[in-house]
Amino acid sequence: MNIDQQKSADPAARALAPRHRQYGLLQRFQLELRMLAVLVVLAIVLSIASPHFFSLGNVFNLMDQSVVIGIAAIGQTFVILVAGIDLSVGALTGVAGIVLGLALTAMGLPVPVAILAALLFGGLMGLINGLLVTFGRIAPFIVTLGMMSIARSLAYVFSDGNSISSLPEGLSYIGSAELFGVPANFIFVVLLFAAAWYYMTYTKGGRSIYAIGSNIEAARAAGLKVSYYTNLAYVVSGALSALAAVMLSSRLMSIDPIAGSGLELDSIAAVVIGGASLFGGRGSMIGTFFGVLIMALIRNGLNLSNVSPYWQGSAIGAIIIVAVLAERIVTTRLSSRRQ
Repeated sequence: MNIDQQKSADPAARALAPRHRQYGLLQRFQLELRMLAVLVVLAIVLSIASPHFFSLGNVFNLMDQSVVIGIAAIGQTFVILVAGIDLSVGALTGVAGIVLGLALTAMGLPVPVAILAALLFGGLMGLINGLLVTFGRIAPFIVTLGMMSIARSLAYVFSDGNSISSLPEGLSYIGSAELFGVPANFIFVVLLFAAAWYYMTYTKGGRSIYAIGSNIEAARAAGLKVSYYTNLAYVVSGALSALAAVMLSSRLMSIDPIAGSGLELDSIAAVVIGGASLFGGRGSMIGTFFGVLIMALIRNGLNLSNVSPYWQGSAIGAIIIVAVLAERIVTTRLSSRRQ
């Protein structure tokens, strides 16, 4: 190609470059865009089904309902991305809440110190999970199932089976504060998702977590710190379970040992609905965020439709099965296309 042909080709290449970038961007976020489309369609359907859906009070209620499950789902995403699963999320939320309550009432610690104590406790329990998985070579399902039973039992032991009330007013500010008319705890969760997304997308640790979940042997052969990042995922999940307990306690101003019951199911459902693979290595924080909102919309819609709470669990379970089935179909089709 001579110089004149190169000059004539360069403008065409420059004109096509933005299109290629736009196409690449759409390809990169196609899963998240699908989740956004589902979210929008679901919101439209619910707004038609109930005239109260888009009322300001209900929108704030949706934000409030997204806080606890959103925090737990971030930690669950870390664990699922390394091909694990954390069934102890709900129980850890319950026992961490009791630790928080005892630190505030029995020990009289300031609110920030009590919150730190609860977070450390949750992180420690998560570390135990991680160590049993990495060094004990026990399946994550078995480890976290056992931890779920232990944590729920400890919640009753620590509290003598009683709820803890008479919490300091400073704690209630966390759940009631607003910023520009929007619940501050929801804004906090959005920022937490943004921080987690940045870590998973742009840091070595995030890329290592994806690599471990995709192929642990290849990751180990490449010199990645497999045990370190696997333990980190469980520590994050445990600490965020405790943070979920803080948010829940600040909203109710009462702490019950049964708190967080079913949160493990909701968090797993949100992550799976968000497009993550239960086999690890695939998923995103943006997808999980949309999954949390979809879960909140579904629960809210069921409540507005006066569906019995006893049936809501069946609905959530069916959604998990459908989401996993859809994920398997998509994965199979993608594999066949590559071949």
